[in-house]
Amino acid sequence: MTVSWIRSACLLLAVALAGCGERPASPAPAPTPAPAPAAQVAVPVFRVLATSDLRDIQPLEQMVEKATGVPLRFTFGGTMESTEAVLTGNANADGAWFANARYLLSSPQGQARVKLQEKIMLSPVVVGVSQSHAKTLGWDNPQAAASVTWKTIALAARDGKLKYALSNPATSNQGFMALQGVAAAAAGKAEALTAADVDRGAIAAFIKGYKLPGDNSTYLSEKFIEQQNTRVNAFINYESWLLSLNQSGSLKEPLTLVYPHEGVATADYPFMLLNDARRADYQKVVDYLKGESAQTWLAKVTLRRPVNGEVARAQADLFPKGAMLVELPFSPDRALADGLIDAYLNEFRAPIASTFVLDVSGSMNAHGRRQQLVQALQYMAGDDASLTGRIARLTSREKIWMLPFSDEPGQPELFHVPAGKPAARGVQVQADTEAKKAVLGQVRDYAERLRMTGSTALYDSVLQALQNMHLERKKHPEYQYSVVAFTDGENNRGRNFAQFKAAYEQLPEDVRAIPVFMVVFGEANEKELKELVRVTGGRIFDARKTPLYGVFKDIRAYQ
Repeated sequence: MTVSWIRSACLLLAVALAGCGERPASPAPAPTPAPAPAAQVAVPVFRVLATSDLRDIQPLEQMVEKATGVPLRFTFGGTMESTEAVLTGNANADGAWFANARYLLSSPQGQARVKLQEKIMLSPVVVGVSQSHAKTLGWDNPQAAASVTWKTIALAARDGKLKYALSNPATSNQGFMALQGVAAAAAGKAEALTAADVDRGAIAAFIKGYKLPGDNSTYLSEKFIEQQNTRVNAFINYESWLLSLNQSGSLKEPLTLVYPHEGVATADYPFMLLNDARRADYQKVVDYLKGESAQTWLAKVTLRRPVNGEVARAQADLFPKGAMLVELPFSPDRALADGLIDAYLNEFRAPIASTFVLDVSGSMNAHGRRQQLVQALQYMAGDDASLTGRIARLTSREKIWMLPFSDEPGQPELFHVPAGKPAARGVQVQADTEAKKAVLGQVRDYAERLRMTGSTALYDSVLQALQNMHLERKKHPEYQYSVVAFTDGENNRGRNFAQFKAAYEQLPEDVRAIPVFMVVFGEANEKELKELVRVTGGRIFDARKTPLYGVFKDIRAYQ
């Protein structure tokens, strides 16, 4: 019975009583208007910092919002820079989604930042070997592949039989997991593994096969497709990425996936809550991501293994049959992780040799550009001990030539960072020797002395840098060579791009294998420079919105 009906009945009763001589009742008060429905409060955006290998999950933004009402938005970044952002409280996000959070959670600081975490999907780091080469190695049938160990892989790399592409272990999760997998398998005591237990010989053997570095899987895939069965014959990456490459039809031949016998390091993709005030929304998102619909989509579209058991059984045909998925335990020893990264950068990898082609034309005096360049060079030779700062620094054994240019190429100046003293046992973070400090100081002084005047002979200068690298490579083939060029304006002296391209085509093949990385800021001709890096196999970096010293962190990951 409604309130309005009762009020109407009472009013009729009062009228009836009045007709019978009774004192009329006071008129009933007017009905109180029903309150207007409250305006629906919009759910604020749930911002998630995700690592760059997760770009393929971006469609989940719309899927999650439609299913849960929670608007989800991703921001993508590199593994180490994203980890550092969370550790320092600068993530500017409600949640984070990484391939794994083991490094992040290996410190009390990281544990305090992460309020909750849920594993969403799985993908082991495996070795993809060109089918014909797997046959040559005897790894081409399931029985033989099942007996391949990390030691087998390291020995094949040492002997020049396995030449692989791998994301930089100092900046990417899959690279680091592969390195730790070798260390854990060689030591035979993964759970209690410490920095002192690392078998230096096993790491050195494994790194000898590392021929194609880079910071992310997209860049590496492009280069691997170009160089498959010439410079490289294997690709170490997540199972999901290698399965996708096989399906793409872009490879010269399919990859045989090898799952090391002792075990694999698996990315479990934890979805993490950083802002405790959004706990309820986080739980809605997690429930959806672990549900049948999202898990099926993730399996079919991204080829990552579901954590939902029912979906895993339903989608089992998407994944290789009989693959060994024994998990190598991850050591929580932070000194081990830091020591491995430091030893990789300063001892084990092929030492870096690069020419920095520096625009010192008159336009560099405008808008603080000279100071940006000076600051970036000094940063590279500085003492920033942060995760990303360590990666950007000049490393032991490194050779770097500074080649300034304006009207024409200047005289290159060499800075050679001496080798440090390796650990007698295991791995550890090396303190700078006095000799290294002296060279770093010389680089900082050189940067401060730069003076800007004249025009821009960019292409002549890049060509000279490549020619210099060619002469060095003849004398020291053990180094890993690259050219890094900075410019704020269009080329207006010397060769134009067409003339540069013609001259570049005449260079020896091994020189044309040296990548040229271009840093653009100011009024540089971006279209032409994109074509230059396409021709030279490099990559373009945009410093017009990001501080130049920040771009340095990205460049170093490709060297």
